Order: sequence, then C-alpha cells, then structure tokens
Amino acid sequence: MTRQALVVRGGWDGHSPVEATELFIPHLEANGFTVRVEDLGTDFGSASKATPTVYTDAEYLATVDLIVQCNTMNTIEQAEFEGLRTAVENGTGFAGWHGGIADSYRANSDYLTLVGGQFGCHPGKHPDEREGGPQDNYMPYRVNMLPEAASHPITEGVEDFDLVTEQYWVLSDDYVDVLATTTQAVREWDPWTRPVTSPAVWTRQWGKGRIFVATPGHDPATLKNENVKTIIERGLLWAAR
Repeated sequence: MTRQALVVRGGWDGHSPVEATELFIPHLEANGFTVRVEDLGTDFGSASKATPTVYTDAEYLATVDLIVQCNTMNTIEQAEFEGLRTAVENGTGFAGWHGGIADSYRANSDYLTLVGGQFGCHPGKHPDEREGGPQDNYMPYRVNMLPEAASHPITEGVEDFDLVTEQYWVLSDDYVDVLATTTQAVREWDPWTRPVTSPAVWTRQWGKGRIFVATPGHDPATLKNENVKTIIERGLLWAAR
C-alpha cells in the first residue's frame, strides 16, 4: 500500500534544505511512499519569506502519513501552524533534523511546545580561533546513546559516536522521550560553570501522531555519517502513520 509523504523545505540556506532532503527522498520512495515536495525558497534576506501555506490544506494533510520538514529560521502563520498541529494530532507523523525542525519558527511558542525542543545555541571555538564563518562552531563532540535506545527501532544497534560539526544546546521539556544526548563541556572561555546535557535524538507523542527529531544534521556531510543517516532513515519510518 502506497503512503503519502510531504517534504517541506526552505528557510536559511546554510542548512542546504534541498540537498539535505534529497538525501532521504529515495529512502522514502523505496519504502513505499509517494513524495510531494513543497519548496519555500532560501531567500533568507527577503522581506517576504515564503511560509508553509500547504499546512492550511486540511483535506490534503488528512491524506499525508509523514511530514518531513527542513525549514530553518523561517516564519509560520497561525493558521498554518494550527493546520500542522491538527494533522499531527490526527495521526500524521512529523519528522526532521537539526534546525530544519528544532529551529524553524522561533516566534511561535505553540510550535516549540509541539516539537518539544528548541535550538538554544552551539558553543564554538575559542574566541581567538574564530574567523567569522560557520566553521567557528564546528566542534568535536560525542552523541551518547541512552539505555532505552538499545531496544528502540530507531536506534537499536547504534553505539555512542563522535562528530565534528555543530553541537546543539537544546532547551527542552520532560515530555520528550530521549534516545540520545550530548553534553556541552565547560571550557575556560565559557560563562557556564558545569556541563550541560541536551537531548540529541528524541521522540514525542502528540495526539495520534508521532514526532521524531535528531539534532545532528547541519550539512549534507554530517547527514551522510553512517550513524546519523541510519537514525534519520529509521526515524522517518517510525514517525509515519
């Protein structure tokens, strides 16, 4: 039986929303999904950034089994958000990675509550080593799998692994079901005084719908990491109706 997937992509072009989502569309198609893509554009400096109007199409969303969102630092109208939330409550899965889901619509607190975790910051290199580009925030860090991850279909068989990329400090609540964490160290130039552990992979049940979030995924190179790729591919299938 064919299922329906909707890919919503756009916003800040630093997360390569087109290239990133193209990595996973063949995986969805190979698993029986018909995929529709909504391109919102990456003209981030525009005064009229495109919002996800497709979320207002209730009749269509009722047929969608999975929404994959890769839309960073954009805006959403209230009617669009309510359409998304209603679809999830009725059983549509909602999934994504990095800022495409955890830093999509900062101005909408209801969206932050739906997802359960919001990007706060990504502490970077020593100030003397920074050059003003994205590499200033590329740091070596470890993703730690929790005991419950060993038997979860998203993370079964995945061990702790290391990355050199943006490490997300996430603000979250205790309604997230965390499968993996990452810990921000304390360096001599940091203002915080103890290590801070944030969720790195989590799920969330909202009504009849499942939500999946992985914070690694800043760029296609990170998404091609075998552990990150495996977790996201499984997470997409797990979240789907």
